[in-house]
Amino acid sequence: MSIEFFGVGGPGQIGNVKKTQKPQADSKTEGKTGTDQVQFSSVLQDVNKAQVAKKSSDSARADRVQELKAQIADGSYKPDLDKVASSLLQFMFKGK
Repeated sequence: MSIEFFGVGGPGQIGNVKKTQKPQADSKTEGKTGTDQVQFSSVLQDVNKAQVAKKSSDSARADRVQELKAQIADGSYKPDLDKVASSLLQFMFKGK
């Protein structure tokens, strides 16, 4: 007698008892000549889509940063002062 826990075999045969195994035909794979297929869960597909979107947004952000650096370097950068003041007030009073 052998004991198996979660697919891991135990100590094997105990005593002089021997069990013979009969060869079994694998009825599941007989006659199948198709190709193997892999299907991923929708969660994994969503994660992959999010990673692709992040990479594209990172490159768009990097392009925008380079554009702003060029404007600052040549002196043509003109920030919206109302927007800057509004952001500073929100930061100071709301802590955001």
